Amino acid sequence: MFFLQSAPVLAAQAGDTRPGWTWAVVSLLVLSLLAALLAAILRRHVQVANVAFAAVYLLVVLTWPFVVVHPSTDSPWIYYLMTVATGMAAIGLTVPSATVYLIAIPALYAGLRLTESGGALSPLKAALDSVYSVMLGGAILILITMLRSAASHVDTAQALALDRYARAVREHATEAERVRIDAIVHDSVLTTLLTAARADTASAQTFAAGMASAAIAHLREAALVTPDDGSAVRIALVADGIRDAVKQLSAPFAISVARLGPRAIPSVAGEAMHAAAVQAAVNSIIHAGDGARRRVRITDRDGALYVEVTDDGNGFDPSRVSRERLGLRVSIIERLANAGGRAEVRSRPGEGTTILLRWPAEDAPASAAIDSGEAA
Repeated sequence: MFFLQSAPVLAAQAGDTRPGWTWAVVSLLVLSLLAALLAAILRRHVQVANVAFAAVYLLVVLTWPFVVVHPSTDSPWIYYLMTVATGMAAIGLTVPSATVYLIAIPALYAGLRLTESGGALSPLKAALDSVYSVMLGGAILILITMLRSAASHVDTAQALALDRYARAVREHATEAERVRIDAIVHDSVLTTLLTAARADTASAQTFAAGMASAAIAHLREAALVTPDDGSAVRIALVADGIRDAVKQLSAPFAISVARLGPRAIPSVAGEAMHAAAVQAAVNSIIHAGDGARRRVRITDRDGALYVEVTDDGNGFDPSRVSRERLGLRVSIIERLANAGGRAEVRSRPGEGTTILLRWPAEDAPASAAIDSGEAA
């Protein structure tokens, strides 16, 4: 609106400066102003766009006295845009830098107005115009600073409240999990131990062995369940955790992380993806062989987070792995399935191994996914 206010003055004074300069700087000002408006609407690169307009305006003021053809005592059109420039500097710069800009631009303008090309105004007239611009620009700067401070306090208070709520939810989930585990230990483990201690006959020992198997199954299921406290974690943090953990392993991995957005997933899913990926990398180190080349690739596409652990080592037949080998079946496949994800294992003897982790899961062909009841 301030720019439109200067348009009639600009049209009337177009002949006071060299035409080539006038249309060149006006084009730059209009483009930078539109860029700032578009950035504000999209909420991206706002600071850069506002600083760009302030920089273009500074260039206009510095070059203006050298292109004046007909000096005039009337306020030039660039005067009406001074508040726009100082306001955008207040948005795009830090408070100290914006303050320097707020004082320097009106002072520079006043100095130019004292020269012959600037109209040779009296010091009082030049000072009044500058003081008015400083006052108006200062009010905008103070308002923006106050709003930023208030918004910062609100954000801090909100983050603190959310942190306290998340901590309370986690404590509640932990307590509920402790009660559940205590119940399992009391109902299964202790009862099994007492029964085994009193098993004097063969049938009693067989019964105690069956109870022990059931107790182990209960404990295994409890280990696979992660309390869902409702919290979330950004996928970028999950990727960073996987990358840092894999880098600390004894064998080198080529790690690639595609550009990840700000999307977040449940903490339960993030922990499962992290644990499954690290276990897959450990399995590769143990079984692929010393000369194998290993790679971890993390991507986010089609609304899902993917972690691919690949090597060109020994490979194996997943269907021939014993059920007693828990590293693949429990630590990777079942762990991820319990969190709502899916693990695929692609391997053949002598052709390397690829373990693809995905969250969330999707319906997959039976040949692509491994059935945890048939593979280890």
